[in-house]
Amino acid sequence: MIEALKTLSEFGADEAIEEKTINRYESKKKKQDAKSPVKKSSPKPIQSPLNTAHDTLKQAQSCKSREELQKAIEDFKGISITKTATNTVFCDGQPDAEIMLIGEAPGAEEDAKGIPFCGASGKLLDNMISHIGLLREKNFYITNTLFWRPPGNRRPTPEELAICKPFVEKHIALIKPKLIILVGGTAVTSVLDSKQTITKIRGQFFDYTNQFLDDSIKTTAIFHPSYLLRSPGQKKNAWYDCLTIRKHIRDNNITL
Repeated sequence: MIEALKTLSEFGADEAIEEKTINRYESKKKKQDAKSPVKKSSPKPIQSPLNTAHDTLKQAQSCKSREELQKAIEDFKGISITKTATNTVFCDGQPDAEIMLIGEAPGAEEDAKGIPFCGASGKLLDNMISHIGLLREKNFYITNTLFWRPPGNRRPTPEELAICKPFVEKHIALIKPKLIILVGGTAVTSVLDSKQTITKIRGQFFDYTNQFLDDSIKTTAIFHPSYLLRSPGQKKNAWYDCLTIRKHIRDNNITL
């Protein structure tokens, strides 16, 4: 018998298995419950994403300037990623520009510096659109649909986008550009409330409006530069989209 057990041990059998599974955690819990009486506590109220979005809407409504909106966003703690992010990434570029770019969410470098699109994908974006006369230090403004980096650079959740949406809408209304360029599929989904993929709507122009705007704003979409870094074969289509944007800028007398 001892030799048999020794042989089983050498083959890695270090636990006796029965025909039925045993929930050892449940057994342990029953023993603890028998020793001590259960203490009942009143449940804590749970703040739903809907309630939090209502809170951000009220805050956005009260902001009368871009500076007030930035302060409200920097002070906002109603979303868990604000606790893990290093910086609030609000904007870059020229606030008086007639062209506004809206991306997805900050990455690691953006989180470290507090500047949108300052990493590898941002450099590619700057390089692409510079060839059609767009420079962030001169004639466009840039922000994101989410102002804090999601842990691990994961995609923003629908709840996170819904919570931040009133801030984004107010941001657009305060800048009031003549053209919005959505950078990537997440920005399209969030800003346009569209379920269509960016592949299907890129190169087209839409009339965008929101609760804070009196007039609609022409809006188009381009591939996210991080996607182009992973799929360089799409750069040809991205360049075509840039040329389409340049034509729209010229045809509609948008100031560069």
